[in-house]
Amino acid sequence: MPPARGRGFAQTWWGRAWIKALEDTALDGEQLRRGRRYAREGAVGAVSVRPGRITAVVREKDGSAYRGDVLLQRLSGEEWDRFLDMAVERAGHIAALLDREMPPHLVEDAAAAGAELLPGIGDLEPECSCDAWDHCPHTAALCYQVARLLDQDPFVLLLLRGRGERELLDELQTRSAALASPQETPEGDGGGAEPEGVRADEAFAARDMLPPLPAPPPLPEEPGRPPALDTEAGAAPGIDVAALEFLAKDAAGRARRLLAEALSDGHEQQPVEEPLTPQEDAVRLAAGGPGPRIVARLASGSGRERADLTLAVRAWQYGGRAALAVLEEEWSPEPEALARARTRLAEAWEEDDRPQLRAQHNRWTVVGADAQLRCGRDGRWWPYRKEGGRWTPAGPADQDPAAALATVLLNSAGATA
Repeated sequence: MPPARGRGFAQTWWGRAWIKALEDTALDGEQLRRGRRYAREGAVGAVSVRPGRITAVVREKDGSAYRGDVLLQRLSGEEWDRFLDMAVERAGHIAALLDREMPPHLVEDAAAAGAELLPGIGDLEPECSCDAWDHCPHTAALCYQVARLLDQDPFVLLLLRGRGERELLDELQTRSAALASPQETPEGDGGGAEPEGVRADEAFAARDMLPPLPAPPPLPEEPGRPPALDTEAGAAPGIDVAALEFLAKDAAGRARRLLAEALSDGHEQQPVEEPLTPQEDAVRLAAGGPGPRIVARLASGSGRERADLTLAVRAWQYGGRAALAVLEEEWSPEPEALARARTRLAEAWEEDDRPQLRAQHNRWTVVGADAQLRCGRDGRWWPYRKEGGRWTPAGPADQDPAAALATVLLNSAGATA
């Protein structure tokens, strides 16, 4: 193959998975870098692919040549049978392979059937005439070159696992024909044989004989670490690697929180929350502390100015979506709720010291001070303070409007002093 200058060795997800298996296995990063350079410069000769082994001669600049081999475990006959049975039942998988594609669900279904197609860590075993005991530049260059072959034809991987394209297609055709032919029935039963399975009443009667469910999994101490996506191959056009890494980290954290909730006592009695809107989720993500470039994308995607998103993040940090709604919504509470709030405020101060409030819907502003109360739809009161000419969330909510107001007045007095 010609040199691979100016491009990654693998453009497909399965080609990149092959490279990841190599890079996760090799112990010396310098050997990998030299191998990438050899492959880019066209130092790898013709590649021979056969079941369980790939081979090529790699020439260095001084003219010395080394034969490199990489071994991959072949699938057993039983594993191939399971793979073929699965493939016959899912015609789309074979159609994808014939189009020189390997969709992720094909690999997942094969693994579920007990046939691992893609290599993992430690599966690519090197042998080289340079006598290196680990991956050397020659076997690394061979693997990088084979990633290009896999991009072009995923049947190369199946050949490595033990079956060539023609053999595979012939076996699939035979199994498909057998599956489509009518099943023979014993003489005299008229084809009315009872279907296999367990009668529903028998299964229900045996319910008390079943073993108990296993204990739930323990909660991990911390979220799983997402993969690093800034690889040698580079990103496809339009893909923001930093944003994807941030989203993967966020997803791991949310998954751990969901598991913690599922394992908590009384979880089944908790109400199901409505999913966040895209605008709310943008604020939640921005509150996670991404870099300025991602924050700018979140602001643009949610239809906010950067300053507006900063205010929204402040509100979210005090109380999530409820606090965000108080920041952005203006509405009119019921008169009874307002009357109760006025009573609580009147009782909290002596008449001469009582703050004067100017009420407008759910927002009550202190006359002569940069302090404000806002009522949420759940009846809680949120303190606000004017900063830079804008009303800004100043603390968490309180059921008592007097307590919320005292908090913001005290903070404002401290800031003035």
